[in-house]
Amino acid sequence: MAGASVFLFGLVGASAPNPNTLRAPITWLRLPAMSGTVSGVATAVAIVLSCAGTLGLLHAHSRGWSPDPRTLFRAGALAVLLFANLTPIGSSDTASYAAYGRIAALGGDPYVTTPAQLGGAYAHLVGDAWRNSPSVYGPVATWWQAAAAFVGGGQPWLTIWVLMLANAAAFLAAGFLLMRTADDPVRAALLWSANPLLIGVLVGGGHLDTVVAVLAVIVVHLARSTTGRRRDLTVGGLVGLACGIKISAALLGAGVIWLLLRRGAWRRAAGVVGAATLMLAVLYGMYGLHALDPLSQASHMVSMPSLWAVFEHFAAAVVGRGAAEASVSVLWPLLMLGLALVLHRHVPTGAPAVVTVPFVLSFAWIIAAPWSMPWYAALACALAALFCPVRLSQLLIVVTAGLALFHNSGGHGW
Repeated sequence: MAGASVFLFGLVGASAPNPNTLRAPITWLRLPAMSGTVSGVATAVAIVLSCAGTLGLLHAHSRGWSPDPRTLFRAGALAVLLFANLTPIGSSDTASYAAYGRIAALGGDPYVTTPAQLGGAYAHLVGDAWRNSPSVYGPVATWWQAAAAFVGGGQPWLTIWVLMLANAAAFLAAGFLLMRTADDPVRAALLWSANPLLIGVLVGGGHLDTVVAVLAVIVVHLARSTTGRRRDLTVGGLVGLACGIKISAALLGAGVIWLLLRRGAWRRAAGVVGAATLMLAVLYGMYGLHALDPLSQASHMVSMPSLWAVFEHFAAAVVGRGAAEASVSVLWPLLMLGLALVLHRHVPTGAPAVVTVPFVLSFAWIIAAPWSMPWYAALACALAALFCPVRLSQLLIVVTAGLALFHNSGGHGW
């Protein structure tokens, strides 16, 4: 099932353009374009098979099957290298990355200029919902995108290909680190390196969440294996760097801070927070506080389909749209914290707080947040691979697959 899902994901990517890929094919391997119905069915079947295959592999390992983790890593690497050379599937985010990078490479400000204002071939590939939106990503992400656009120049397919290759390298780096640092290297490989669902969603979609996951693994390793003030400052700086890619990486810092506060190490906790804050101040200081405006505006968005969308619709009819949006903004963090507490009760005894706290928070976040996509599960999956909670890992795979079924549309549906 895992192998069949990789084949189907690859087939959809190689048969671009179709409703589950970018609007223009950028593959080296060109197959006839799929119709909307065929690509939709193939993608849905691939997601279901990848979920079932991963669950089956995890179950087999829990019953004693113990393959060589290096073999699993190599098998996953082959799929990763394939997907890195195909048209992105399931989302148009890589087209947005390319457009923002092109704006920055030309000397513009992606936090003010939109892809529509950029125009040309880059804007044509951006999803409808983001064509008139400035960048919601951090400065580090902008530099990453600008470097790719510098290579790609006026050819968006080349910029996107460079982004796909860089993302694939990040995915493999995370898998290698997990194999070397996880409590159970085999389960870590099954949850990350050889996980066909993650390969299809993260690598096939080319999402920046992969880079955040790499930094998360490094942060946790440093926090668990070393001590001292220099360590705290380094951890805080890396957390700030991750937040400079996507602000959701702040969930990662919560684990380190919670662990230090539980030990009564207030000064060390202050050092981590200070280093992270300083890093963010330096990063955003290069653009100005206006770089946070698009992120603030996007925080009120509700994905479709979503229970929050239903709640907001009926609440708007009763109390007005403004009050309904404010209610969602207050309620969803409370729901996230409640879910995190419930999930934490199922965490294995003795698991380190530096891993478990950001894990349950990031897991609860993708369930409770009004705007949630399957690739947001990258942080939770990387952390789960470190301490290997069997039941929670299986639930995480199911939730990720559920989100993927609703939101794998090549960016055309939202």
